[in-house]
Amino acid sequence: MGIDKFALLLAIIGALNWGIIGLFGFDVVAFIFGGQMAAFSRIIYAVVGVAGLWCISLLFRQWRQSGAAAA
Repeated sequence: MGIDKFALLLAIIGALNWGIIGLFGFDVVAFIFGGQMAAFSRIIYAVVGVAGLWCISLLFRQWRQSGAAAA
C-alpha cells in the first residue's frame, strides 16, 4: 500500500503547512515555490488536496474491514 502511505504523508505535510499558516501567518509552500498563485505552488496544493481525498478512502476501508471482521 505504497500509495496509501504517500497520500498520508502528503496530507500530514499539508496539515503542518496549514498549522504554520494559522499560527504564524507563513505559507511554507508559497515561500518555497514562488507565491500562492505560482503555477508550481498551485500544483502542490492540488496534489495535497487529492492526497487528502485519498485518505478519506483509507478511513472507509478501515470501517469496511472492521465491519467484515465483526460479521
